[in-house]
Amino acid sequence: MNEFPARIVIITGSSGYLGSALVAAFRSEESTVISVDKPRQGEEFSITTDLSGQCISVAANLEKERDREKVFQSLSELGLIPSCLVNNAAYIHHQLIEQKPFWEKEIEAMNILDVGLRSAYVASWFAAKMMVAAGKGLIVFGSSFGASCYMHGPAYGAQKAGLDKFAHDMAVDLRPFNVQAVSIWMGPLLT
Repeated sequence: MNEFPARIVIITGSSGYLGSALVAAFRSEESTVISVDKPRQGEEFSITTDLSGQCISVAANLEKERDREKVFQSLSELGLIPSCLVNNAAYIHHQLIEQKPFWEKEIEAMNILDVGLRSAYVASWFAAKMMVAAGKGLIVFGSSFGASCYMHGPAYGAQKAGLDKFAHDMAVDLRPFNVQAVSIWMGPLLT
């Protein structure tokens, strides 16, 4: 098994603009980065490590409960305890930013709740167990001001408001164990 740096960072939704920037930033800080993103067409759940051993790529469909659990089960089997979890995964429906009422968009637009909200809760649940046992850690949620105003419709707003509430309430539960949870409003992004 490779020798991994002490800081282990999990980033979900790692192929988008922000996700890939986060991967690069943490790699430059000599962290082991676990980059979690959706599998390519026809690909199943898989884990690959780059030649440096510093970046572990996990292909996981975070719409599927089985894949959500497999991510953390696999990390546990490798002896990798996350120092930081960045919940950045989201489902971006092709009608997300269309200027029309929610009922005129396809029902699949609500999948943002399953990927962006549910997968963040599941990932945080697994990571929190590992972080509490280690006595330290940080859970980060990528949110936006869409949590407090109308932006892209009710599913988007509910997802962002839910992430903010996750961060607030998880922080209360985690405080006695030296684990923190925060929500970051990042401003406009390309992806």
